Amino acid sequence: MRRPLRTALPLVAVAAVAGTAFFGVGQATAERSVPRSDKEIPNLDQVKEKIEAYYGDIETEDGEHYASPKSNYAEQVRGLASDAREDLEKGLGKGHAKGHGKGAKTHGKPAIVLDVDDTTLLTYNFERRIGYNFSQKAQDEYLRTTDMDPVFGMTKLVNWAHKKGITVFFLTGRKEYQRDWSVRNLKKAGYEVPVDKEHFYLKDEKNPPPYLECGNECTTVEYKSGTRAHIESRGYDILANFGDQYSDLKGGHAQRKVKLPNPMYYLP
Repeated sequence: MRRPLRTALPLVAVAAVAGTAFFGVGQATAERSVPRSDKEIPNLDQVKEKIEAYYGDIETEDGEHYASPKSNYAEQVRGLASDAREDLEKGLGKGHAKGHGKGAKTHGKPAIVLDVDDTTLLTYNFERRIGYNFSQKAQDEYLRTTDMDPVFGMTKLVNWAHKKGITVFFLTGRKEYQRDWSVRNLKKAGYEVPVDKEHFYLKDEKNPPPYLECGNECTTVEYKSGTRAHIESRGYDILANFGDQYSDLKGGHAQRKVKLPNPMYYLP
């Protein structure tokens, strides 16, 4: 993902951003105000400890770190995935077409849109390896050589949706040149859905698509909402949009928004 403005370990990390409102949309936002004293700043080492406890950190013999399937994080995201499935089932049963904002398409083919990092693939091992200090070089090397685990509960949800006739689209801030690595990882993680160029959108900064008026200057919100609008123009009705960042979810062009927890970094 492109992270020039990334803020690692935000204040909301200590709360682990619990999903609350309809379809799992959390209420907390990253704290951006200037602290008046040191007492308003959480201790960085203690925040890291809380993050590791939340993910149920498991250290392997070779020094790698992974999230535990029994962790509070795993329980929370499985719950959100289960709630999303239940809501999608109800929507399909009642007829999915409903108005949902500017540019909405109704009575189209049912679809869902999902972000990749920390929505369908879990970056915890990568973040621990780099010490939460992102660089493009480090990400490229990791994606080229290593496969991320799936986010708990999401393969089951996505594969179920596909079998129910809901078209699955992946929409990520990863770069176009990272496509082959990302496709390989999604397949190995167990996502049994099409991951070709018709169903998997990555950020092409050299040759941005004509439907994005902002070209290669798009903000995350512009890029993602503009791509969802394009998906709608192809005749799809987006039942739900899944993401771990609020910028994944803003901009409309989806009936529902599903916010997954991610206390490791913040992307505007």
